[in-house]
Parts: sequence; structure tokens; C-alpha cells
Amino acid sequence: EMAASRRPSGGGLRRAPQDGRLEEINKEFLCDPKFSDEEDLEEKLAVFKEKYMEFDLNNQGEIDLMSVKRMMEKMGAPKTHLELKKMISEVTGGVSETISYQDFVNVMLGKRSAVLKLVMMFEGKANESHPKPSGPPPERDIASLP
Repeated sequence: EMAASRRPSGGGLRRAPQDGRLEEINKEFLCDPKFSDEEDLEEKLAVFKEKYMEFDLNNQGEIDLMSVKRMMEKMGAPKTHLELKKMISEVTGGVSETISYQDFVNVMLGKRSAVLKLVMMFEGKANESHPKPSGPPPERDIASLP
């Protein structure tokens, strides 16, 4: 296990089983022809996995309302209970009260723009010190959002 070479993430070894589960799901996405033209897919999935584990506070393999609430607060974008419910149903298609990792990745890679995705992209930009090599420009710049 190469855990030591990765930057420490709060929980240490306690996270290992979940890490393995999410890794398996990442492999499925990597093999999915639907995403075969996605640039840097492996890199993106690694980031999604880190993020997801950061927000899956009860380590259950799903993100519930309280986790989304805390995550939005942590990112400086607190939401009302109603907005949070809407965000979750946006991601899950309304069939679940919690966001599974599959749901999460599907939204992040999907074409439709969910609030969660915009927030994650925004947070990613805020944390990026070095600019990425230029790819196709995003459809709408975060700055232009209301």
C-alpha cells in the first residue's frame, strides 16, 4: 500500500477500506466508454476521490445532508436546508437523500451544471496555484455567474 507517499488526509488508516472501494469505482469509470474522451480522466477521478472522502464524514460511502451542509460552510458558501436538499436531488435525480460516489462522479463528469459541480470547480480554482495547460475553455466562467 502506497499510502505513505500521499499527502496525509485527516483520518489516516481508518480510511483505507473506503479508499479501496472508491478506487474500484474509479476503475469502472476509467473503463466506461462513455467517458473515454474525457481528458485527464484518471487525474480527475483521483481528485474526486479525495474530495469525496473529505466530505463523507461518517465514512459510510455516501454524503448525507449534514455532510453537504458542512462542506458548503467549509467552502464559504453556506446553503439553506432547502437549497441543500435541492442540491442533493440535483445530483441523485431525486431518488436518494444521500449522494453516492457514483452519483458524485457522474455529476462532476456530466454535461449538466449542478450547483455542487460549480462549487467544486470554484474551490478547485481557488486552490490551484499553477495554471493548468490550456484546454477548451469552460462554457461559462465562474466569475460571470450571478
